[in-house]
Amino acid sequence: MKVLKTAIDINASKENVWNILVNFDNYPKWNPFIKSIRGDLKVRKKLEVMIQPPGSKVFKLKPKVTSYKQYKEFSWLDSILMYGLFDGHHIFEIEENGNGTSRLIHKEEFSGILVPLLWNQLEAKTRTGFELMNKAVKELAESE
Repeated sequence: MKVLKTAIDINASKENVWNILVNFDNYPKWNPFIKSIRGDLKVRKKLEVMIQPPGSKVFKLKPKVTSYKQYKEFSWLDSILMYGLFDGHHIFEIEENGNGTSRLIHKEEFSGILVPLLWNQLEAKTRTGFELMNKAVKELAESE
């Protein structure tokens, strides 16, 4: 398994950050990485997610929601073609820093036999996409 993890401190409450992350209707207006999400954010429900890492084409995913803890975390799992070939567990976590600020942790755990072949591309383009999205969340949360 390979893990790609990013984090950013945000001068806003965890509730504010959460509300930005779960308001899927607004993603096309501000999100440079996840172009859209459709579906219900409920465990075991499927979503339709359109992502576009920098310098790449748009990818359509149909992951299943694996966790939902209000104001703390939500995640999904997607498999390309079949389970065990290339799986991505995408996780958003929000931690309260205790001083009115919060930390957004944005990560993905990759597993499957194709991961070693694709890791360099994931490490470069996907990490950049995560960081761009994190900065956009920060700017949006801090402007409200």
